[in-house]
Amino acid sequence: MVLTYWHWLVLGLLLIILELFIPSFTIFWFGLGALVVGLSLVLIPGLPLTGQLLLFSFASALFTFLWFRYLKPLMGDRTKAGLSREAAVGETGQVIQVPVEGRRGIVRFTTPLLGTDEWPFICEHPVAVGDRVIVRDISGNTLLVDRIVPNP
Repeated sequence: MVLTYWHWLVLGLLLIILELFIPSFTIFWFGLGALVVGLSLVLIPGLPLTGQLLLFSFASALFTFLWFRYLKPLMGDRTKAGLSREAAVGETGQVIQVPVEGRRGIVRFTTPLLGTDEWPFICEHPVAVGDRVIVRDISGNTLLVDRIVPNP
């Protein structure tokens, strides 16, 4: 059987479309690998089947490696802007780092709040490490909190 460039292009597009139904974001890279082989066959029409399969394997592995090594970690550090204010307001946490001049404090929640368990915060009143605080609002990527005064 002879595989031509359009076989690889169709395979690549099918794999990319299949990613819509099986959202693993891995099949996509194999689809790109097939597209690379298809485009290579346009430039080098006499590439033997063994060379095509090797190029497909190499390109797919390279794309997958680059995704998991470099691109996916960048997506984990998303901005917190535009977060659901309602999901955060009223949550309580514990101060683990007090704010000082020019630096915000850090509050830790027992369960992750909007994807992370530690947040920078601003408080109008002085707080100490270990104090409990309650979220009253969000300003950009920073929580605005109030200190919870313990009952005597």
